[in-house]
Amino acid sequence: MTSLNFTPKSLACVTDAQGEFLFIQYFFCSNQSFRTERDTFGELQVPADRYWGAQTQRSLQNFDIGGPSQWLPPPLIKAFGVVKNAASIVNASYGLDPKIGEAIQRAADDVISGKLMDHFPLVVFQTGSGTQTNMNVNEVISNRAIELLGGELGSKNPVHPNDHVNMSQSSNDTFPTAMHVAAVTEISHSLLPALTGLRDALDEKVQSFSHIIKIGRTHLQDATPLTFGQEFSGYVQQIDNGIARAKDVLPRLRFLAQGGTAVGTGLNTKKDFDVRVAAEISNITGLKFQTAPNKFEALACHDALAEAHGALNVIACSLMKIANDIRFLGSGPRRGFRELMLPENEPGSSIMPGKVNPTQCEAMTMVTAQVMGNQTTVSIANSNGHFELNVFKPVIIMNVLQSIHSLSDASRSFTKNCVVGIRANKKRINHLLNKSLMLATILNSHLGYDSTLAKAAKKAHREGTTLKEATVALQFLTPEEFDEKVRPELMLHPDDE
Repeated sequence: MTSLNFTPKSLACVTDAQGEFLFIQYFFCSNQSFRTERDTFGELQVPADRYWGAQTQRSLQNFDIGGPSQWLPPPLIKAFGVVKNAASIVNASYGLDPKIGEAIQRAADDVISGKLMDHFPLVVFQTGSGTQTNMNVNEVISNRAIELLGGELGSKNPVHPNDHVNMSQSSNDTFPTAMHVAAVTEISHSLLPALTGLRDALDEKVQSFSHIIKIGRTHLQDATPLTFGQEFSGYVQQIDNGIARAKDVLPRLRFLAQGGTAVGTGLNTKKDFDVRVAAEISNITGLKFQTAPNKFEALACHDALAEAHGALNVIACSLMKIANDIRFLGSGPRRGFRELMLPENEPGSSIMPGKVNPTQCEAMTMVTAQVMGNQTTVSIANSNGHFELNVFKPVIIMNVLQSIHSLSDASRSFTKNCVVGIRANKKRINHLLNKSLMLATILNSHLGYDSTLAKAAKKAHREGTTLKEATVALQFLTPEEFDEKVRPELMLHPDDE
């Protein structure tokens, strides 16, 4: 090992009290020890306390783009650990030394657990196949396995990153396999539970608001009445549809490219390697995966991920609409709709005393705007698969995982800090309902649209009176007849006859 007298960038993995991975950060240190690692281009100095090797170090030098904020996300790295673990198990049955295979599996388990997350510092903007990240994983697992076997880091002995960890594999099939494993895992374990929690919280409001009649609005103008429960039931259906859309994309994401190697032919693999690796990945994750029926498609394009992000984009559209409705309905407190009273979570202004803002709605709408932007990136990236390989893989999975993660977190936050605490302002709701001129709609069949009702509505609006006052003044109805016929509770459903 060599001790160098300068201040190179180093890395730290930051975790919470339970040891869960939070983020990676740079820090500076002096007199750090280095070791020599080698690849086909020559020797490089690598921090002695890092498991990565020469190809990772070379990528750090060649792709200094964006820094820590652009590093590939932990779910992808963990998925790579799953892939390498599964491949090692299958390779052991095809002749890989069992001792080496077991060491690779133990090292891969450390990757899956997140313990080694600070050994994966590469940015999304690298080679479009993700080769540098595949080699980062190979080198880390190799050196960790060497350490477990009592060898010397950087020696590539007895565990070689290419010959053993990457056995029967190519970056061209391992990276898309990890992409799919990560996407399925995050949708299943993060997005779907978060959306289900939000859906259930909204449905509770459907039940508790079912008896509250309010004025409807179309074109941002008064319309006919409905119950608050009916209005919220639309939100529930949107989330139900979003959950269904997310589930609908999973079957295509469960197809894995592993076994296609360089161009889809399966060169340098054994018969049934692809099927057996998919089975092992299923065993490790507890999620169902299977080998892709056509490896040429699996390497050359990422239609399944583009489809998945399309579903995420629709979910974002739904959440944007719901969050906007709720913040508008809660606007006020004196000069807005103020039909809803939202939880007051924090001060809203540094200059206006007492102001409280709909911050959870604002956070949600910013997340959804980001997801809609990510949709453009994923669409362009997926459309640029040239011949046998799409070379936008890292940016596709970066955006897909960011959207899943952001929508999941935002849904949980919106549920906890907004939806469960929403209350209906019944006094304000009744005031707006009884002032509405659109209650006249129920009289269409009694008095006619043009000759009477339009006159009454326009008179009331022009003079600032109620619809009842205008109708009675024009002698279209007596006060008693108006009260009998114009009842909001009769306007909530189709006529019985």
